[in-house]
Amino acid sequence: MKIALGSDHAGFAYKEKVKALLLSLRHEVKDCGTNSEAPVPYPQFIRPAAQAVANGECERGIVFGGSGNGEAMVANKVKGVRCAYVWNVETAELGRKHNDANVMAIGQRMISEYIALECVRIFLDTPFEGGRHIERIREIE
Repeated sequence: MKIALGSDHAGFAYKEKVKALLLSLRHEVKDCGTNSEAPVPYPQFIRPAAQAVANGECERGIVFGGSGNGEAMVANKVKGVRCAYVWNVETAELGRKHNDANVMAIGQRMISEYIALECVRIFLDTPFEGGRHIERIREIE
């Protein structure tokens, strides 16, 4: 699977940890930055990751920030993106299973590294269950 990553400075460390995990699992990674913990405006890095998913270049995306909240908002403004704001394994699973999320947002200041990595595994492994409600979500896009 090809996965787009994007983060601001406050999510940089988790982006790097997740990138290492994804590569070890033999996924392809498109890293949209940032490349350090120096302060940056997060939309500059989140939007390209979301666009890579929306245009079909990547199958999924993961975006990171301090809280993950602003990152989810930016990603969800991209037509075709369904970004789940994830703070535990249950939200990662349900975002995929019930909402067919193709991007997830993680807040580095909100959850432990261990939980973040578990959320990534679940996000990648959980299939969408289907259902009529997703058609309504896609109509709104």
